Amino acid sequence: MTLELNGLVVDCILGDLPHEREKPQSIYVDAALEIGSPATLTDKLSDTVDYAALAEEITRALVDAKCRMLERAAKIIADVCLAHPMVNAVNIGVSKHNSVPNLTSARVRYEEKR
Repeated sequence: MTLELNGLVVDCILGDLPHEREKPQSIYVDAALEIGSPATLTDKLSDTVDYAALAEEITRALVDAKCRMLERAAKIIADVCLAHPMVNAVNIGVSKHNSVPNLTSARVRYEEKR
């Protein structure tokens, strides 16, 4: 089963240029999690990944990390997701919008399996 978190907006420090280190900017996160979840039978939140709590964990981790590279941010998100025992694999997308003139966005995609 795949659980998707789409369009999570996180305001955090992300970038290598001096002005990017001073002020948080919005980054956009998509996470597809391959999960083993008995919630299809039990209908209990305790039998799956609580995506509201996970979104908060991802946000907190990115704010604390103050990454320089999109690649590092994607790895941090993957680590947060894979810390949950029901998550077997992740496919993470992270993008920054309008960081370069005439470029709508820059995006990385990162995959990892347990």
